[in-house]
Formats: sequence, C-alpha cells, structure tokens
Amino acid sequence: VPKQVLEQVLRALQPLCTSEQQFLQEFFRLGRDSVELRALEGKVSGNSSPGSLSSPAHPWEEATAQLLSEIFSCLEPELRAFLDVCAKAQPLGCLQVLATLSDSVLGTRGCSSPFLHALLGNALLLAKSNFNKCIGALCKEMEEAKAPGRTRGGILPCVSRFQEFVAFSEEVFRTCRRRGDLDKAQLRLASSVFSSVNSVSSANLRVNADMVAMENFHRIHSFLCRQNIPCLEGKKREAEQRSREHMEKFVTTSLGQPLEGLSHFFAGVKARLAQGVKEEEISFQLAYSKQELRKVVEKYPGKEVKRALETLYRKIHKHLSPEENLLAVVWQAMEQEFIRQYQEFGELIQRCYAGSGIALDFTMEDLLSYFNSITVSD
Repeated sequence: VPKQVLEQVLRALQPLCTSEQQFLQEFFRLGRDSVELRALEGKVSGNSSPGSLSSPAHPWEEATAQLLSEIFSCLEPELRAFLDVCAKAQPLGCLQVLATLSDSVLGTRGCSSPFLHALLGNALLLAKSNFNKCIGALCKEMEEAKAPGRTRGGILPCVSRFQEFVAFSEEVFRTCRRRGDLDKAQLRLASSVFSSVNSVSSANLRVNADMVAMENFHRIHSFLCRQNIPCLEGKKREAEQRSREHMEKFVTTSLGQPLEGLSHFFAGVKARLAQGVKEEEISFQLAYSKQELRKVVEKYPGKEVKRALETLYRKIHKHLSPEENLLAVVWQAMEQEFIRQYQEFGELIQRCYAGSGIALDFTMEDLLSYFNSITVSD
C-alpha cells in the first residue's frame, strides 16, 4: 500500500537526518560560539539563496542545515519523485500522500532537525499542489458530465463519484490531525455536484427533470447524514431542501393530469377573484358560468378519476428508480396534494356557486379509497 510505504520512508528519514546532524555538530564543533562556526558563516551566507531548503533561527542551525543540504543534495528530488509514484499508484493516491505528509510535518515541528522539517515542508507544498490539481480535475469532470441516455431516473454518475471521493477521503484522513485542505476540497466538490445535478437532470428530456433532481439530492442528503462531516452540514441541509422543492414541483406538475380540466377551470376562477371580481359575480362570467362548471365536472366521474390515478401511479413507478425507494414517499405527497386540491375546488364551488347544487362526482371518502386500493394492489 503506497501509504504504508511512504510512512516507512518518512520514519526512516528522521533518525538518518538526526544522526548525521549530530555527527556534523560534533565533528566540526558547531557550538553556539565555536571558531568553526564563525569560519562557516561566510560560506553559508554566500551559498544560501532565497529558495534555500531551510531557514533556521540560529547561526549554528543554519550552518548545520547548509552542510546537510549539500550532503543530501539528492534527497529532495528523490523524495519528490517517490511522492509522485505514490500519488499515481492508485486512484486518489494524492489524498494519502497529503494526509501522511501533513502528519509528518506536524510531527517534526520543533524537532532537533530543522533540515528535515524544511525538507518535509517543501514536500508538503508539492503534495498540496498535486491534490489541488486532482480536485480541479474532479470538479471539471462533474461539471462537464453529460445526461445519461436512459428512460428512467436514477443516481447520476457525478453523485456516485462524489460519494466515492468523500467516503475514501474520510477514511484516509480519519486519524489525520489537520484536514483544512480536505474540508475546502469537499466543499468545492459538493458545489460542483449540486450544479451538475441541476444541469444534467434538466438536459435529459426523456425523464422528468424534477424527479431526477429530487432523487439525486435525496441520495446526497442521505449519504451526508450517514457521514456526519461538520464542514458539509450546510450542504446536507441544502440537499434536503432542494430534494423537497423538486418533489413539490414534480407532484404539482403530475397532479395536473388526473384533474387537468378542473385545475384549469378553477385556476381561472382564482385569477378573477384576484382581479377583484366578487364571489357572487363569478358565475355571471361567460367562461365561468354554472353551465361551464357543470360541463367540466361531468368530465370527471369518480371511476374516471380513479383510472387516471392508476395511470399516474404506473407512470411514476416506471420512471422512479428503485435505488432510492421513493415511490411510497412521492405517492403519499401526491395523495396529500390531491386532497388539498379537492378541498380547494369544493370551497370555491360553495363560495362562488352557492345554491347551484353542483358538486364533484366523488367524495373525500371515495378519494381516499382510490389511493388506498392503488397502493394495496401494487
């Protein structure tokens, strides 16, 4: 496993650098006020550069670090090459490199070898750069995702990819003491996948866009609830809200089918009321007279409404994916919205057509029995 091999290499570096540093200090007598130190100071200042590997706080540490950098001149390029191999050894290997190096740098802070701390610090900068490139590529992959050519909904590939990354990254960073870079990456990827769900779901004209978005945001919310990641709490709430909003849109759009004529008629009645027409005067409007209402109501006998609901249920069952198992939830929302519409139509008839004797062909009890029979027979 690349992570274990990298940890072994990093563990071996510390005693190596520490022992070599001790040898140099003893052999060259690099104490605080040694003559040898003053002799080396000129050489160190002449050879140091702004991009020097280490920047210790004391002259004797600087002199020792300069000697170590000359002795181990091949160490940094070799370490960089090794890190690249580890990062490429498996998908998202850069995550393991970043987590391992972050802990190593923290572990060498204040250690007796400033040279080693600086060496690992430079390696960590490389690891962060590789990690950011990886995240950028993942975001681009999600944002440029195409709509799958299928006739039913389901979990989009970008959502599955997001789940895989988050689950793997949480396992890698489970014991890591620093995860600031990971938090930023997860938030960035979450924003990309949210954007992709909206664009991809609406691009597939074969499937209801709200249904696809509802299922995918529901999946994201459920996943984040199980993961319990503090930095993604806001995204978890947003996913729940978006899933609910798209379900409401889907329900409202779908329910227009069983009672389409009634919905259209009473939408016109409400529009007239909003314009200031009095309730008792609605029936004198030519398009909303008692005769027109009777014609519309006659088109929706109870048996036809039940048949329309059965057709709607089969359609929803066909297009909803089995992955999220949302059929019962959606159908319950359908029932609640249908009951709300039924009550609203009844109230409008009582208010605007009082004494006309006009009523819908089916009662509330009939309506509840329709829904119950559909779910029982499924």
